[in-house]
Amino acid sequence: MAGVKLSQGNLPARWIPSIGFLLAAVLPGFADLPDGYAQIHGLTNDPAIVITTTRRLAGAIDSVKWNGHEFINSTDHGRQLQSACSFDNTPAANAETFNPTEAGSRRDGAETNTTSRLLEIRASGNHLRTRTQMAFWLAPGERSAGQLARNTNTLSDFVLTKDVTIGFGRWPQALDYRVTFSLPAGARHVAAQFEALTGYMPPEFSRFWEFNPASGRLQPLSDGPGEINNPVVLATPDGKFAMGIFAPPVQPDSPGPRFGRWRFVAARVVKWNCVYRVGIPQGILAGDYRYRMLVPFGTLAQVEAMLRDWRAVSWEPSPNAVRQN
Repeated sequence: MAGVKLSQGNLPARWIPSIGFLLAAVLPGFADLPDGYAQIHGLTNDPAIVITTTRRLAGAIDSVKWNGHEFINSTDHGRQLQSACSFDNTPAANAETFNPTEAGSRRDGAETNTTSRLLEIRASGNHLRTRTQMAFWLAPGERSAGQLARNTNTLSDFVLTKDVTIGFGRWPQALDYRVTFSLPAGARHVAAQFEALTGYMPPEFSRFWEFNPASGRLQPLSDGPGEINNPVVLATPDGKFAMGIFAPPVQPDSPGPRFGRWRFVAARVVKWNCVYRVGIPQGILAGDYRYRMLVPFGTLAQVEAMLRDWRAVSWEPSPNAVRQN
């Protein structure tokens, strides 16, 4: 998702059901539509950690709360804890012009519906699984930074599957976050950009930090904007609340990860992300592209300790992406 995905509308009324949910109640043909609302909690049903998905976002994560504090700035259908991808990006064809997005489209704005289609959702205890047919961020004919959308449909054929578990190792407030991007057989692309995960956070998370693997410590990070090789952390000035992003080694044909950070002053939101890129001049094969990340949150000191722990882990290579012609 290039830039900041914003709507000029008001904040969404999150409790209002989507049109699909209402139809499910009155029309037999819609009876099997998944309800995108779910909550999972920390281990042993820890009430201090609550993650919520909603109908309006096709099962994308709308809220992450720890000790009653909100970590996600969810307004339109781009500012969540979610995943997206884009293809064949060039200076004349930016990422948003062909940009399947988990939560929905730009046109969905701050409304209660989504153009994305939720195919499956399961939530139990501390584990969440969803499968979503992603909407294109732009509708045909819309523009981003003056550039015309390259997609010809509003709903893409790209499917995002995620498995999210609260708790990893000795840390209850960490997310083991795994995503699979399924590229359809008819896709014809030479370059892919997988925004495996992004987190849009309230502006109070105003201090940017970079984790230095050599020292095992956090160090101040400039606003950038842009990507670096080391994990990124966003925190409140007093260090009482922080969230970051970490990724173990992955497939040899997906260089990365790269970690980005942005501050959008006028929009009153900050963002981090984890990005992988795949480029094959002969054409990227269809199939599944899998990525695993860990999301630490808590106090700044706790997040630093988590990253230091994970730096020392001997990670097994992630399974290579399935390739299907």
